[in-house]
Amino acid sequence: MIHATQFSYRVEDGVAVITLARPDKLNALTFASYAELRDAFRDLEREDEVGAVVLTGTGRAFCSGGDVEDIIGPLLKMDSPELYAFTRMTCDLILNMRRLSKPIVGAINDVSCGAGAVMTAACDFRLAAPNAKIAFLFAKVGLCGADMGSAYLLPRLIGHARAAELLFFGDFIDAAEAERIGLYNKVVPGEQLLAEALRWAKRLADGPRFANGLTKRMLDHEATQALEAAMEGEAQAQALCMRHPDYLEGYRAFTEKRAPDFRGAREARRGSER
Repeated sequence: MIHATQFSYRVEDGVAVITLARPDKLNALTFASYAELRDAFRDLEREDEVGAVVLTGTGRAFCSGGDVEDIIGPLLKMDSPELYAFTRMTCDLILNMRRLSKPIVGAINDVSCGAGAVMTAACDFRLAAPNAKIAFLFAKVGLCGADMGSAYLLPRLIGHARAAELLFFGDFIDAAEAERIGLYNKVVPGEQLLAEALRWAKRLADGPRFANGLTKRMLDHEATQALEAAMEGEAQAQALCMRHPDYLEGYRAFTEKRAPDFRGAREARRGSER
């Protein structure tokens, strides 16, 4: 069960929708919301009815980063162990997003900066409204640009040179530029954004979930592997998939000239295990 007091949570046809809901604060994060989001992305792994996740915001921002009053001020009074405990927690949020086997579709409804920008980058897909500018603005406040995994994630999305530009300068780029350099998958009219994100997530949730989870894991792992290790990993992953009921369903669907029903295959397997 997902514990949600700091954000809105619902499950819709196999898709979990997490909505940051502090529009009066531009969806800024607090100590409590960091912790709750960290735990939610960890616990989603055990939610069998969920096959994909949509992460979005409300109002004039997706997420404006850490709340100035709730986080920035108190951090100035903390000692080194307390500061490390906080930064470790923020990194664990991103780590849990990447460890989650279920794909995450970010519906970036408006401004995304600081921690919000890193959460954006940690999604597997990023759909954005035309006004969804983004900035990794840590350097603007005297912090290292490598925050919450940004120096790991960004080069893999947009290349080293572009990542360095965004992390060293901390400037905003608009949605069109973010799409052009590959940070956003697609810019969508604002009134269509959530529906489009749900459509993508529903396709993923209805797909071969076991295989999708392996695809997500391999995309992360192979980014730092030598070719030989990557080939061995893919050979093992595909052999596992070939023993999964979804592979048989895919074969039957192809030979019967119909769309595969991976959800039905999953339900049949669960029934046989009872």
